[in-house]
Amino acid sequence: METLELHRGRLIDHIQLVVQDLEASRAFYEAIFDTLHIPMGGSGEGYFWADELFVSSPDSAASAGELTGRHHLAFQAKDPAMVDAFHKTALANGGQDNGAPGFRDYHPGYYGAFVLDPDGNNIEAVYHGEAVRSAPSVKVTF
Repeated sequence: METLELHRGRLIDHIQLVVQDLEASRAFYEAIFDTLHIPMGGSGEGYFWADELFVSSPDSAASAGELTGRHHLAFQAKDPAMVDAFHKTALANGGQDNGAPGFRDYHPGYYGAFVLDPDGNNIEAVYHGEAVRSAPSVKVTF
């Protein structure tokens, strides 16, 4: 296997999903984020958020009144067991199977699982194999 070194900043600043059933989405995302050790950020009238993912209803002030359509979002997992747990939790909380946990041919060591959230978004948990991080996360202070 060749050695790869990636240097990345914050390519995506934030993502907003506008969903049909906010409570079904909240139950789904709270469950998978708990499994992936991603803390919920907060909520308000017609929306909730975690890190840089904002989920809102069509009638919230944060949306333009239209559903966002289908997206593919991938969340990092610390190991294959976390990917497996994500898949199991997602299915138990309103998700539909879209690819059982397993190795993929995307690159050596790529282990992922895919589910559809209550609005049909393709949600993935992925473990990229053994790697060394230069920092646990990017910290932005205002």
